[in-house]
Amino acid sequence: MTGTGAGAGARVSASTGALHRFVVFGDVVGSGRLGMGDKRLVRAALYEAFGEAYASVGIEPGTVHQEDRGDGILAALRPDVPPDLMAGRWIDTLHRSLREHNARGRVRLRLRVGMNAGLVLDDGRGLVGRAVDLACRLCDSAPARRIMADVPDSDLLIVVSDWLYRTVVAEGGRYIEPDHYRREAVVAKETAEDAWFLVPGLLAPPQDRRDRERDGGREAARDPRDGGHRTGGGPSRGDGPPPAPAQAPGSRTYTAGRDMQIVEGNTFHGGFTGIRNDGGGRDDDSRGDSRDNARAAARRDEDGHGGRERRA
Repeated sequence: MTGTGAGAGARVSASTGALHRFVVFGDVVGSGRLGMGDKRLVRAALYEAFGEAYASVGIEPGTVHQEDRGDGILAALRPDVPPDLMAGRWIDTLHRSLREHNARGRVRLRLRVGMNAGLVLDDGRGLVGRAVDLACRLCDSAPARRIMADVPDSDLLIVVSDWLYRTVVAEGGRYIEPDHYRREAVVAKETAEDAWFLVPGLLAPPQDRRDRERDGGREAARDPRDGGHRTGGGPSRGDGPPPAPAQAPGSRTYTAGRDMQIVEGNTFHGGFTGIRNDGGGRDDDSRGDSRDNARAAARRDEDGHGGRERRA
């Protein structure tokens, strides 16, 4: 069968059986709005960008099975190509090539790229296998289209299968940024699985508006004991704001009698508990003695006052 190398035509023989291969499907964003002249410019830039990315990982022209899809490219790499190179340096070079083209080119080129790996058969007419189907569906999925619409200043979106993320991307490596991917569910035709999305240059792709609203609702309904705040409780319940200091600057504290303390100039937060000392034993006797002493002093005052009147 006739395949297309990294920019030049090449004869690629059909394989006798399915081989485990890395699959890439790239699709031009907004190509349907372009006229014939602009389509030619975009296609030339597309093949140039893919060719530079292949060269950066040591893939020579004519050694990759590549099919033209009009406004895209479907490719399957040799089984001996390390997948971490494709998930790292290949993506980085492709992104840089797109930025350079768009900085000088008349027509802007933006790409969605789906990536997967698995058993692939070349039957002499084209590439066959579930790994191929999934790479194409990830690239053309609703989340991929929505993300590119939400980041109009970005030139590239990468979508990798869950298997590829867990076995290759998550391991990290040079040019690989696993923390910058965002996982979303992809449901299309016979496909229903998670995929991982990367917009080079962003910390993470934008989240779907419905997911943001759902997460916001969960945040608002979060149990206060999990970190939220709720008024009307107090330290005894474990919620509410922390208590204020026991005595604020400028306040006064003094004792009236033996069993009552008065605090002026303070604000109490949460519940307030008053404590009265009703103990017995020696405290009761002491209070009785105090009352007797007070009555005796009052009588002495009365006697003294009356004596002075009589002497007068």
